[in-house]
Amino acid sequence: MKKLLYIASSAILVACSSSKEAIAIDNDDTTDYAEKFAKTITAKDLGQHLFVYASDEFEGRDTGEPGQKKAVKYLKDFYISKGIKSPIGGNDYFQEVPSAYLSNNRRGMKLKDSENVVAFIKGTEKPDEIVIISAHLDHEGVKNGEIYNGADDDGSGTVAILEIAEAFKKASDAGKGPKRSVLFLHVTGEEKGLLGSKYYTENPIFPLANTVTDLNIDMVGRVDERHKGTPNYVYLIGSDKLSTELHNISEAMNKKYTNIDIDYKYNDENDPNRFYYRSDHYNFAKHNIPIIFYFNGTHADYHKPTDTPDKINYELLENRTRLVFHTAWEVANREKRIIVDKAEK
Repeated sequence: MKKLLYIASSAILVACSSSKEAIAIDNDDTTDYAEKFAKTITAKDLGQHLFVYASDEFEGRDTGEPGQKKAVKYLKDFYISKGIKSPIGGNDYFQEVPSAYLSNNRRGMKLKDSENVVAFIKGTEKPDEIVIISAHLDHEGVKNGEIYNGADDDGSGTVAILEIAEAFKKASDAGKGPKRSVLFLHVTGEEKGLLGSKYYTENPIFPLANTVTDLNIDMVGRVDERHKGTPNYVYLIGSDKLSTELHNISEAMNKKYTNIDIDYKYNDENDPNRFYYRSDHYNFAKHNIPIIFYFNGTHADYHKPTDTPDKINYELLENRTRLVFHTAWEVANREKRIIVDKAEK
């Protein structure tokens, strides 16, 4: 891991030196700006982030522990470096989640103060309507002297948000910013019981009534046993449970841009794994906010110290991340807010 971190750190310097390059914009009305900015999301950049974020230095990012503090600093520094603002104001990118809240919601476990990390792009026409893109920033920490790096769970979702945020910022800088505001939400305490997202929905920075959707990314960098021979896939969970329109948008964006095999196996209400209830999107769904959960399924390294960044398929991660971007772009830019035509059961 140390060697990999050295390589990644060197690559980060290269990335930083070129990150300020402007995207050329023409005035041709036929230009597909969604595709143009989606192409700035690359396997190379995703890998450069993840080899740092899931390195031994971050000590498995256990909630409230020193490694997790390094992780949130990394996220904050990224947003500052790209000029992506905080919705809280100034250089405060942390929504504090107190120890008392975490401990009270995790009986028998005393947890330390932690924080969600938030950044946003303000909408140009409908700034009060919010599209949320979420992933959890924490993992299992250190157990019996072994570091649980959590590269897939959920380093993959975390770095996907960073690349999506940068793509939206480049669009905004080029005068093609989203009509609705986009909130990039990195939540803590997922491994402790979805606590960071629970805290956000109970203490929202933007009113939940104004929240259009939550696109939640939790494990999108690997291939599970079911798809060993057909790796160009992703599981989507929940896309049709609250909004038929959101589901149709997702399908259309995939068909137009990414051509991923969408697997709805775990969307079945009778799924014994109950994955719909097991990641941060569910705290939004409980409030009848339409969601999509992007997931590659479990694998042999799930919740083990062997979930390391060298095992991530970065080309797949790139395409899956672009699918989330395209879906967010469409929802953020369409004329009318997506309709909620179903209710959470």
